[in-house]
Amino acid sequence: MEFCTKCGAIMFPKDDTFQCKCGFKKEITKDLKHQYELSEKIESEDTVIFTGEDIPTLPTTKSICQKCGNKVAYWWLQQTRRADESETRFLRCTSCKHTWREYD
Repeated sequence: MEFCTKCGAIMFPKDDTFQCKCGFKKEITKDLKHQYELSEKIESEDTVIFTGEDIPTLPTTKSICQKCGNKVAYWWLQQTRRADESETRFLRCTSCKHTWREYD
C-alpha cells in the first residue's frame, strides 16, 4: 500500500504509476512492483472465508436438531439485515449437518 507524500491519501496502481486523487503520481519501480505483488499474495493467503464446512474450532451449544434429534450444534453469528438490527444466529447439527437459524 502506498500513501501520497502530498496529501497522505492512499494511492492506487494504474498502468505503471501509483496515482492519488489529488493528482500526484509516483512511478512504480521494480522494487515497489515486487513488494506490491508480494503483499497481494500474502493478503489473499490470509483471507479466511467460512464455506459452511464443519470447522472444529466453531463453538457448540445445546440445541435440539429438528431433523435427527441430536442435542449438540455448532453456531455462528452473521449480519443478514441492516446494521442497526441484531445479527442472525445460525446453528448446524454436529451429527446430520442440518442448518437452521434463530432470530433475536
